[in-house]
Amino acid sequence: MRTGGVLGAGVRTGVTAVLGAALVMVVAGCDTGDDLVVDGTAPSSPYAGPLDVPTRELDEHGAYASRLASGAAGRALECDGEISVGNGPEGWSEADGGADPEQGLRLYVDLFSPQAPGSGYRVERRERDRVLYSYDVDGRTKVAVVVAKDQKDRPGWGPETSASCDPSELPASFTDSHGIEIWTDRAGRRVPSAEVSSHAGDDHCGWQRVHFLELDGMYARDPEGVLTGGYADDVRLPADARDTGYRYGKRELWLADDRRTAYVRTPDGVEAWPRLPDRVACK
Repeated sequence: MRTGGVLGAGVRTGVTAVLGAALVMVVAGCDTGDDLVVDGTAPSSPYAGPLDVPTRELDEHGAYASRLASGAAGRALECDGEISVGNGPEGWSEADGGADPEQGLRLYVDLFSPQAPGSGYRVERRERDRVLYSYDVDGRTKVAVVVAKDQKDRPGWGPETSASCDPSELPASFTDSHGIEIWTDRAGRRVPSAEVSSHAGDDHCGWQRVHFLELDGMYARDPEGVLTGGYADDVRLPADARDTGYRYGKRELWLADDRRTAYVRTPDGVEAWPRLPDRVACK
Protein backbone atom coordinates (compact mmCIF):
# COMPACT_ATOMS: atom_id res chain seq x y z
CA MET A 1 0.00 0.00 0.00
CA ARG A 2 1.07 3.60 -0.42
CA THR A 3 2.68 5.16 2.61
CA GLY A 4 4.96 8.01 3.48
CA GLY A 5 7.91 5.73 4.25
CA VAL A 6 11.31 5.35 2.67
CA LEU A 7 12.00 5.77 -1.02
CA GLY A 8 10.18 3.13 -3.04
CA ALA A 9 7.80 2.13 -0.27
CA GLY A 10 5.25 4.64 -1.50
CA VAL A 11 4.61 2.92 -4.84
CA ARG A 12 2.01 0.35 -3.85
CA THR A 13 3.14 -2.07 -6.50
CA GLY A 14 5.76 -2.03 -8.76
CA VAL A 15 8.97 2.01 -16.04
CA THR A 16 10.82 7.84 -19.32
CA ALA A 17 7.85 7.53 -21.57
CA VAL A 18 5.34 9.77 -23.28
CA LEU A 19 1.77 10.17 -21.94
CA GLY A 20 -3.66 16.48 -23.71
CA ALA A 21 -6.79 16.42 -25.36
CA ALA A 22 -10.23 15.45 -24.10
CA LEU A 23 -10.53 11.78 -23.28
CA VAL A 24 -13.55 9.51 -23.33
CA MET A 25 -12.81 6.96 -20.65
CA VAL A 26 -14.29 3.91 -19.07
CA VAL A 27 -12.37 4.14 -15.84
CA ALA A 28 -13.55 2.77 -12.52
CA GLY A 29 -13.30 5.48 -9.90
CA CYS A 30 -13.69 8.36 -12.38
CA ASP A 31 -16.69 9.91 -14.06
CA THR A 32 -16.95 9.48 -17.80
CA GLY A 33 -16.56 12.77 -19.63
CA ASP A 34 -14.07 15.47 -20.53
CA ASP A 35 -13.96 17.52 -17.32
CA LEU A 36 -10.44 18.16 -16.09
CA VAL A 37 -11.48 17.31 -12.52
CA VAL A 38 -14.24 14.85 -11.69
CA ASP A 39 -15.80 13.68 -8.43
CA GLY A 40 -14.68 10.09 -8.78
CA THR A 41 -14.59 7.57 -5.96
CA ALA A 42 -11.81 7.37 -3.40
CA PRO A 43 -9.83 4.10 -3.52
CA SER A 44 -9.93 1.65 -0.64
CA SER A 45 -6.43 2.70 0.47
CA PRO A 46 -5.79 6.34 -0.49
CA TYR A 47 -2.29 7.80 -0.25
CA ALA A 48 -1.68 8.67 3.38
CA GLY A 49 1.86 10.05 3.25
CA PRO A 50 3.05 13.66 3.23
CA LEU A 51 2.52 15.84 0.16
CA ASP A 52 5.66 17.87 0.83
CA VAL A 53 8.42 15.36 0.08
CA PRO A 54 11.97 16.52 -0.78
CA THR A 55 13.01 15.83 -4.37
CA ARG A 56 16.37 15.27 -6.01
CA GLU A 57 17.38 15.31 -9.67
CA LEU A 58 19.88 12.72 -10.89
CA ASP A 59 21.81 12.94 -14.15
CA GLU A 60 20.35 9.64 -15.28
CA HIS A 61 17.09 7.98 -16.28
CA GLY A 62 15.14 5.09 -14.90
CA ALA A 63 12.71 4.23 -12.15
CA TYR A 64 15.02 5.13 -9.27
CA ALA A 65 15.76 8.59 -10.67
CA SER A 66 12.08 9.15 -11.41
CA ARG A 67 11.09 8.27 -7.85
CA LEU A 68 13.68 10.67 -6.41
CA ALA A 69 12.54 13.48 -8.71
CA SER A 70 8.81 13.04 -8.21
CA GLY A 71 8.48 13.25 -4.43
CA ALA A 72 4.96 12.65 -3.14
CA ALA A 73 3.54 12.16 -6.65
CA GLY A 74 5.76 9.13 -7.21
CA ARG A 75 4.76 7.67 -3.85
CA ALA A 76 1.08 8.08 -4.66
CA LEU A 77 1.18 5.89 -7.77
CA GLU A 78 -0.26 2.38 -7.90
CA CYS A 79 1.59 0.90 -10.86
CA ASP A 80 1.44 -2.72 -11.91
CA GLY A 81 5.08 -2.31 -12.96
CA GLU A 82 7.59 0.43 -12.21
CA ILE A 83 7.15 4.19 -12.30
CA SER A 84 7.75 5.45 -15.84
CA VAL A 85 7.98 9.24 -15.57
CA GLY A 86 8.67 11.40 -12.55
CA ASN A 87 9.27 15.14 -12.41
CA GLY A 88 10.06 17.64 -9.69
CA PRO A 89 9.23 21.33 -9.37
CA GLU A 90 8.88 23.25 -12.62
CA GLY A 91 9.35 27.00 -12.92
CA TRP A 92 6.72 29.35 -14.24
CA SER A 93 6.27 33.08 -14.53
CA GLU A 94 3.86 35.14 -12.48
CA ALA A 95 1.44 35.17 -15.40
CA ASP A 96 1.42 31.35 -15.58
CA GLY A 97 0.50 30.45 -12.01
CA GLY A 98 -3.15 29.57 -11.44
CA ALA A 99 -5.60 31.31 -9.13
CA ASP A 100 -6.76 27.97 -7.68
CA PRO A 101 -5.58 24.33 -7.56
CA GLU A 102 -7.54 23.28 -10.64
CA GLN A 103 -5.85 26.00 -12.68
CA GLY A 104 -2.54 24.69 -11.36
CA LEU A 105 -3.45 21.25 -12.67
CA ARG A 106 -4.41 22.78 -16.01
CA LEU A 107 -0.93 24.34 -16.16
CA TYR A 108 0.57 20.86 -15.80
CA VAL A 109 -1.58 19.41 -18.59
CA ASP A 110 -1.19 22.31 -21.03
CA LEU A 111 2.36 23.49 -20.43
CA PHE A 112 4.50 20.90 -18.70
CA SER A 113 2.98 17.63 -19.90
CA PRO A 114 0.92 18.30 -23.03
CA GLN A 115 0.49 14.59 -23.76
CA ALA A 116 -0.84 13.70 -20.33
CA PRO A 117 -4.51 12.79 -19.96
CA GLY A 118 -6.45 16.02 -20.33
CA SER A 119 -9.43 15.05 -18.19
CA GLY A 120 -10.64 12.70 -15.48
CA TYR A 121 -8.49 13.70 -12.51
CA ARG A 122 -9.79 13.28 -8.98
CA VAL A 123 -8.86 15.16 -5.81
CA GLU A 124 -7.26 12.53 -3.59
CA ARG A 125 -5.90 14.82 -0.86
CA ARG A 126 -6.37 18.50 -0.17
CA GLU A 127 -4.22 20.55 2.20
CA ARG A 128 -3.95 24.29 2.76
CA ASP A 129 -1.22 24.88 0.19
CA ARG A 130 -1.12 21.56 -1.72
CA VAL A 131 -3.57 19.29 -3.53
CA LEU A 132 -2.92 15.77 -4.80
CA TYR A 133 -4.75 14.94 -8.04
CA SER A 134 -5.04 11.34 -9.20
CA TYR A 135 -5.92 9.89 -12.58
CA ASP A 136 -7.29 6.42 -11.87
CA VAL A 137 -7.73 3.28 -13.93
CA ASP A 138 -9.86 0.56 -12.36
CA GLY A 139 -9.62 2.35 -9.03
CA ARG A 140 -5.81 2.59 -9.04
CA THR A 141 -3.73 5.74 -9.46
CA LYS A 142 -1.77 5.74 -12.75
CA VAL A 143 -0.96 9.48 -12.94
CA ALA A 144 -0.42 11.65 -9.85
CA VAL A 145 0.12 15.41 -9.71
CA VAL A 146 0.77 17.51 -6.62
CA VAL A 147 -0.04 21.17 -7.21
CA ALA A 148 1.27 23.71 -4.72
CA LYS A 149 0.68 27.39 -3.99
CA ASP A 150 3.26 30.21 -3.95
CA GLN A 151 6.44 28.15 -3.99
CA LYS A 152 9.84 29.79 -4.24
CA ASP A 153 10.10 31.60 -7.61
CA ARG A 154 6.80 29.99 -8.62
CA PRO A 155 3.89 32.30 -7.72
CA GLY A 156 0.29 31.08 -7.78
CA TRP A 157 -0.84 27.47 -8.09
CA GLY A 158 1.11 25.07 -10.29
CA PRO A 159 2.58 21.55 -10.48
CA GLU A 160 5.15 20.81 -7.81
CA THR A 161 5.69 17.12 -8.53
CA SER A 162 4.17 14.67 -11.01
CA ALA A 163 4.55 11.00 -11.85
CA SER A 164 2.97 8.38 -14.08
CA CYS A 165 2.98 4.65 -14.62
CA ASP A 166 3.90 3.05 -17.92
CA PRO A 167 1.61 4.12 -20.80
CA SER A 168 0.52 0.48 -21.19
CA GLU A 169 -1.38 0.92 -17.90
CA LEU A 170 -3.50 3.75 -19.34
CA PRO A 171 -6.71 3.04 -21.26
CA ALA A 172 -6.33 1.96 -24.89
CA SER A 173 -8.71 4.77 -25.85
CA PHE A 174 -6.10 7.26 -24.64
CA THR A 175 -2.94 5.63 -26.02
CA ASP A 176 -4.56 4.89 -29.41
CA SER A 177 -5.81 8.46 -29.81
CA HIS A 178 -2.37 9.86 -28.97
CA GLY A 179 -0.38 7.58 -31.26
CA ILE A 180 1.26 5.70 -28.40
CA GLU A 181 2.03 2.23 -29.74
CA ILE A 182 1.44 -0.45 -27.11
CA TRP A 183 2.46 -3.99 -28.04
CA THR A 184 0.80 -7.10 -26.66
CA ASP A 185 2.10 -10.53 -25.69
CA ARG A 186 0.94 -13.99 -26.76
CA ALA A 187 -2.02 -13.78 -24.41
CA GLY A 188 -3.09 -10.37 -25.72
CA ARG A 189 -1.91 -8.52 -22.60
CA ARG A 190 -0.52 -5.00 -23.03
CA VAL A 191 3.27 -5.02 -22.66
CA PRO A 192 5.12 -2.23 -20.81
CA SER A 193 6.85 0.18 -23.16
CA ALA A 194 10.05 -0.35 -21.15
CA GLU A 195 9.98 -3.94 -22.43
CA VAL A 196 9.12 -3.23 -26.07
CA SER A 197 7.91 -0.10 -27.82
CA SER A 198 7.74 1.51 -31.23
CA HIS A 199 7.10 4.96 -32.61
CA ALA A 200 7.16 7.01 -35.78
CA GLY A 201 10.11 9.26 -36.55
CA ASP A 202 9.93 13.02 -36.07
CA ASP A 203 8.97 15.13 -39.05
CA HIS A 204 11.16 18.10 -38.13
CA CYS A 205 14.26 15.90 -38.30
CA GLY A 206 13.24 14.55 -41.71
CA TRP A 207 12.48 11.13 -40.27
CA GLN A 208 8.83 10.95 -41.30
CA ARG A 209 9.45 7.73 -43.28
CA VAL A 210 11.38 6.13 -40.42
CA HIS A 211 9.75 3.93 -37.77
CA PHE A 212 11.61 2.90 -34.65
CA LEU A 213 11.39 -0.26 -32.56
CA GLU A 214 13.00 -0.44 -29.12
CA LEU A 215 13.62 -3.76 -27.45
CA ASP A 216 17.09 -4.57 -26.13
CA GLY A 217 18.35 -1.91 -28.52
CA MET A 218 16.93 0.33 -31.24
CA TYR A 219 15.86 -0.99 -34.65
CA ALA A 220 14.62 1.07 -37.58
CA ARG A 221 12.29 0.64 -40.50
CA ASP A 222 14.15 3.03 -42.81
CA PRO A 223 13.17 2.49 -46.45
CA GLU A 224 14.99 5.64 -47.63
CA GLY A 225 18.22 4.92 -45.73
CA VAL A 226 18.10 8.19 -43.77
CA LEU A 227 19.75 6.66 -40.70
CA THR A 228 20.86 3.21 -41.74
CA GLY A 229 21.07 0.80 -44.64
CA GLY A 230 19.94 -2.78 -44.61
CA TYR A 231 16.18 -2.40 -44.48
CA ALA A 232 14.33 -4.81 -46.77
CA ASP A 233 10.61 -5.15 -47.27
CA ASP A 234 10.44 -8.77 -48.45
CA VAL A 235 12.81 -11.27 -46.89
CA ARG A 236 12.80 -14.89 -45.74
CA LEU A 237 12.84 -15.56 -42.04
CA PRO A 238 16.22 -17.04 -41.02
CA ALA A 239 16.13 -20.64 -39.86
CA ASP A 240 16.97 -19.57 -36.29
CA ALA A 241 14.34 -16.80 -36.13
CA ARG A 242 11.89 -17.22 -33.28
CA ASP A 243 8.51 -15.63 -32.68
CA THR A 244 8.80 -13.34 -29.64
CA GLY A 245 5.03 -13.35 -29.18
CA TYR A 246 4.96 -9.56 -29.36
CA ARG A 247 2.21 -8.10 -31.53
CA TYR A 248 1.19 -4.62 -32.62
CA GLY A 249 -1.89 -4.71 -34.78
CA LYS A 250 -1.05 -7.10 -37.62
CA ARG A 251 2.69 -6.92 -36.98
CA GLU A 252 4.50 -9.88 -35.44
CA LEU A 253 8.01 -9.50 -34.05
CA TRP A 254 10.55 -12.25 -34.77
CA LEU A 255 14.22 -12.30 -33.73
CA ALA A 256 17.19 -14.44 -34.73
CA ASP A 257 19.90 -15.49 -32.30
CA ASP A 258 22.30 -12.68 -33.23
CA ARG A 259 19.55 -10.03 -32.73
CA ARG A 260 21.15 -7.82 -35.38
CA THR A 261 17.85 -7.52 -37.22
CA ALA A 262 14.23 -7.34 -36.13
CA TYR A 263 12.01 -9.33 -38.47
CA VAL A 264 8.52 -7.84 -38.61
CA ARG A 265 6.01 -10.20 -40.13
CA THR A 266 2.85 -8.74 -41.67
CA PRO A 267 0.10 -10.18 -43.88
CA ASP A 268 2.15 -8.87 -46.85
CA GLY A 269 5.39 -10.61 -45.94
CA VAL A 270 8.43 -10.15 -43.72
CA GLU A 271 10.35 -6.89 -43.28
CA ALA A 272 13.95 -6.68 -42.01
CA TRP A 273 14.55 -3.77 -39.64
CA PRO A 274 18.31 -3.38 -38.97
CA ARG A 275 19.60 -2.66 -35.49
CA LEU A 276 21.16 0.80 -35.06
CA PRO A 277 24.66 0.93 -33.53
CA ASP A 278 23.44 3.57 -31.07
CA ARG A 279 20.11 4.93 -29.91
CA VAL A 280 19.14 8.12 -31.71
CA ALA A 281 16.84 10.94 -30.71
CA CYS A 282 15.59 13.92 -32.68
CA LYS A 283 16.74 17.24 -31.19
